[in-house]
Amino acid sequence: MTKHYGKSIFPAVAIGKIKVIENLPHQAIETHAENSEEQWQLLLEAKAETDRQLEELFEKTSKELGEELANIIDVQRLMLSDGDLNDSLEEMIKIDSLSAAEATKRAGKEFSEFFASLDDPYMKARSADVLDVTNRLLAQLLGQGGQTTLYDSTVIVADDLMPSQTLTLDRKKIAAFALRKGSASSHTAILAKSMSIPCLVQTDIPTSLGTESDGKDAIVDGEDAVVYIEPDEAVLSEMQKKIKRLEKERAGLEKMRGLETITKSGKKISLNANIGGVGDLPAVLSNDAEGIGLFRSEFLYLDRNNYPSEDELFEAYRKVTEAMDGKQVIIRTLDIGADKKADYLNLDDEENPALGLRGIRVCIENEAVFNTQLRAIYRASAYGNVAIMFPMITSVWEVKHCKEQAAKIKEQLKNEGVKTGEPELGIMIETPAAVMISKDLAKEVAFFSVGTNDLTQYTLAIDRQNSKIDRFYDPHHPAVLEMLRLIAKSAIENGIWAGICGELGADPKLTKSFIEMGYTELSVSPGYILGLRELIREMA
Repeated sequence: MTKHYGKSIFPAVAIGKIKVIENLPHQAIETHAENSEEQWQLLLEAKAETDRQLEELFEKTSKELGEELANIIDVQRLMLSDGDLNDSLEEMIKIDSLSAAEATKRAGKEFSEFFASLDDPYMKARSADVLDVTNRLLAQLLGQGGQTTLYDSTVIVADDLMPSQTLTLDRKKIAAFALRKGSASSHTAILAKSMSIPCLVQTDIPTSLGTESDGKDAIVDGEDAVVYIEPDEAVLSEMQKKIKRLEKERAGLEKMRGLETITKSGKKISLNANIGGVGDLPAVLSNDAEGIGLFRSEFLYLDRNNYPSEDELFEAYRKVTEAMDGKQVIIRTLDIGADKKADYLNLDDEENPALGLRGIRVCIENEAVFNTQLRAIYRASAYGNVAIMFPMITSVWEVKHCKEQAAKIKEQLKNEGVKTGEPELGIMIETPAAVMISKDLAKEVAFFSVGTNDLTQYTLAIDRQNSKIDRFYDPHHPAVLEMLRLIAKSAIENGIWAGICGELGADPKLTKSFIEMGYTELSVSPGYILGLRELIREMA
């Protein structure tokens, strides 16, 4: 038995058989070819078949997991038709006389390394997309384009999984993921959370463990962040008991469904869900969320090559609003910049992007983009209980500007004969500046929602995207907690409500403190809702 450690994405336990997935097809590749035109034709045929497969995968993913995850596949298709990539392939094949397979392998490596070398986090992420699509194309050229065969209960082991690899897998047969690389924000991690299965990233599983290990028994313990390969009887027995305990705990949470989130002393808490789009609704509804506390609308702008139209935005907002059937849906306006970028927005490279043009600053500087989104939100507000939330606020004038724009849009729609609701207007508190003037900001809005991830980053002067300084990133830091107290105090004194929508909202160690501070809303990933409801109902 060997034991390996990593970082846990979802705290569950699973037992299964190993399936090692390697990113590059393993087969001898002919380097040069005499007939360049023949090789070029082979490449074109492989591209057509790869595109057909990606189109099928897009449709399948869209139906099963929603549009946001399906858009990952759209990015693959865009990469497949990228002009620079195809020019490079054509030059390698027709001028350098390389085989189609060798050209694809080299081009994939070169373009992937180029994107990986860029400073911008969003562009870095495109490195995986390039490698993904060229590997799929290479597998097609080598006759290895079939679907990966899984065991009935499979523990996927890999360096990392390309986006389309993850979505291609038969999800009914996946027991767990154990990755040597990866991160909490990777596509695989997102999928694991949506499926509520254990997933470890950044594990110390040796690279020597290859496909010859397929079929070996393995256990992934997401609770303690451990992977056991060929576990002995004692560990197997211990993990089986742990699985039963976790299943019992989860089953016990079902009794929380339909109950109020209220303490024994009568303090009512609104327990809401954070979502990225329509595809997250099944998890929201199945976990009995009391509303949507954070609709991250920027996900509707990412992984595409042009702005979403007003009608596209409206349809997404309307679907979520109608599905929540009168429960409040808080839509955050475009929070893009820093680690979230889209090329078509033409945002300049910045030395300190987290301190640059992001959040509400992008909307203020791009009035047409802001107004399109506001129109879509106001139109959707006619279908339910919608609120609008402005991110990255640092000054009172920003709030007043946003309120003026919102009022103009509402009047504009009224003059056009378009029905709207009466959305509450609120702001995110995620900068020390907003904390220090929170008593003034509270006079301008109906609610506060604290983004604890950025508030921690800006308070401690730590880049939360930099894994090298993870040990210094402390969301429980006394300074952060003192700021949270001040925010709640300002809200209470000015008669508005305050909630938390950052990662800390799901931290059971702080739930009691938040309620004592005066917070009346917590917005978390759907899977945490029932557990938090039980915890809150047991509080005095």
